[in-house]
Amino acid sequence: TALWRLNIWNQMSQFPPPRPKPAPHNNNTNNSYAISTLDMEISDEEWERLQKALDWPGPDDEITQLSLSTSSVHSTFSIVGLKNSYKVGEDISVIITARDHNKNLKRYGGDFFKAKLFNSKLKASVYGEVVDHRNGTYSVALLLPWEGQAQVFVRLEHSSEVVQILKKYRDSSFPRSHYNGHFEGPGPNETRISEVVQCNLKWGGDGSWRKGNCCCEYKDLKTGTVWQCERPKKLSCDKLVHHSRGGLESPLKAFENQLFTKKLTSVAITGDKININVLPNTAGNGTMERCRFGLTTPVPAGFYLKDVWKSFICNTKKFNSSQMGNCLKNKIVYLLGDSTTRQWFEYLERNVPGLKRMDLHTPRTGGPLMAVELKNNIIVHWKPHGVPLRFIKMLITDLHYIANEIDEIAGGPHAVVVFTIFAHLVFHPITFYIHEVAKIRRSVVALLSRAPQTTVIIKSGNTAGVKVHLVTSNLCFQIIFYLMFRDIGVIYLDVWQMTSCHYLRENIHPGPVIIANEVKMFLSYVCPI
Repeated sequence: TALWRLNIWNQMSQFPPPRPKPAPHNNNTNNSYAISTLDMEISDEEWERLQKALDWPGPDDEITQLSLSTSSVHSTFSIVGLKNSYKVGEDISVIITARDHNKNLKRYGGDFFKAKLFNSKLKASVYGEVVDHRNGTYSVALLLPWEGQAQVFVRLEHSSEVVQILKKYRDSSFPRSHYNGHFEGPGPNETRISEVVQCNLKWGGDGSWRKGNCCCEYKDLKTGTVWQCERPKKLSCDKLVHHSRGGLESPLKAFENQLFTKKLTSVAITGDKININVLPNTAGNGTMERCRFGLTTPVPAGFYLKDVWKSFICNTKKFNSSQMGNCLKNKIVYLLGDSTTRQWFEYLERNVPGLKRMDLHTPRTGGPLMAVELKNNIIVHWKPHGVPLRFIKMLITDLHYIANEIDEIAGGPHAVVVFTIFAHLVFHPITFYIHEVAKIRRSVVALLSRAPQTTVIIKSGNTAGVKVHLVTSNLCFQIIFYLMFRDIGVIYLDVWQMTSCHYLRENIHPGPVIIANEVKMFLSYVCPI
């Protein structure tokens, strides 16, 4: 049975990339080739499984009129068989009906809806699984986990027509994100000269990024990833010193852009917005299961009440500051990935007594960062992953691929490794993402082989907030990440539900309340009750 029944797996399965073909053996000067499973470093069987998991319904023909797309104004939801009151632990059923801008019922599925139950005064919310019936109607079963009142909220994230656009472009090698390479070196008369050029990933076939006097290439020998920069006019390729983010570029055509406007994307739909009365239930709805590897993640995985996340997976602990310090005593924590794991570092830095950041002479937000607490022998590292990375200007030598970082960790009962890899790779083909995840997986398997007592936690991505641009729509990466790490001895910490159901506006960088709950969930696995 599948470990997850999440909406994310039923509805996020949107963007199956093209069936790989063997790389042709020719001498084309443009180095164009099709991506194969060999390039991604996975088996044909795994590739087939991923494609099947990413299946997503949609229109039979391409829609060319905006009026025929799903309308958030005319789509509605209704509560089925509404009663005067319910008890804690019962479900309510909701039906979503999709209509186009002409008020006509949609005859096919593929819309991406999100549903939740909430109570603003109680600071309570819970995630709901949306089931697509592939005929324009959708159903949601919403658990009633708290006593008091609750309201249903449903939002159209993407119309089925937008999903097809995402599918169209997801594996395109069109350069949606640009980067800068900063070269520095000696000039005439003991001066220093610098040049800034464009850089990007080298991956895939036609349309791959190329520039005039191309190119300086930098291949990571372990992962095989190739980074390339325009050749500087004055300096040699070995003078690349800094990396920084560049601009964004969209391949969307005029009509496609219309479908991505704020009025049509991530918009609430109307429905039965009435107060549901929930009475107490002596049976309770919690769990006493010890937090550990191998637990299934139900839907919902938990809920918020008074801004505290109550997990249905395992028995989480309310850590105060001193308990956090005791939990991390004699631990080395490696937080790898992007700014979302840096938020964890910053939370621990603020809340663990005596944990002080060391001055590594690195950018405060770019890292790498390290904090230590001498009394309890605690060390916490945060390191960003390698390029492609949309960060401020920083030393290229400080950017290491997660797979390589893990290869350098000895591991053991004192070692805790946490990593995530989403937000900065969604600008690039999904086949490249699979390649990167496959490399990390190989390193994790090796780490657990040499040091099986190491705690390895992989953190899912956060919901990305307002999704009005092609590059911010990153949903299918979540399912690939989960499936490729299933059953290899790691803990999968799902923060998708935690970030998507909270009453705060969705943001790739969640607010302090959500970060506090994420970190305490993480600590519950490090120091289970």
